[in-house]
Amino acid sequence: MSDAWISALTFGGVAFVVAAGTLLAARLLRVRARRPSPAQDLTYECGEEPDGAAWIRFHPRYYLVALVFVLFDVEAVFLLPWAVGLRELPPAALWSMALFLVVLLLGWLYAVRKGALKWP
Repeated sequence: MSDAWISALTFGGVAFVVAAGTLLAARLLRVRARRPSPAQDLTYECGEEPDGAAWIRFHPRYYLVALVFVLFDVEAVFLLPWAVGLRELPPAALWSMALFLVVLLLGWLYAVRKGALKWP
């Protein structure tokens, strides 16, 4: 066997032993309650008393608002490096980003027109 294979197998073995050892130590050293408490079965709501059932239906509009948020978050991720390097980029970069922003604006206008951003 070559040195690369021996190194890879050694690394994999050490990684497995460390992971298994960590899981075993966590299992052996865990904190356990002496007697069960009724509070363990309650839903945790930031230290507040639970209000209602934990399994409720959410309006799909919350999901749509979250998707639109992620969309515009990704837009910001694309805009920042472009804006930082704008002086060194060719003029075609300005037009391609303008086209990107126009498509994004059209998507936002569509979402507003359909009422996807209205809070229920």
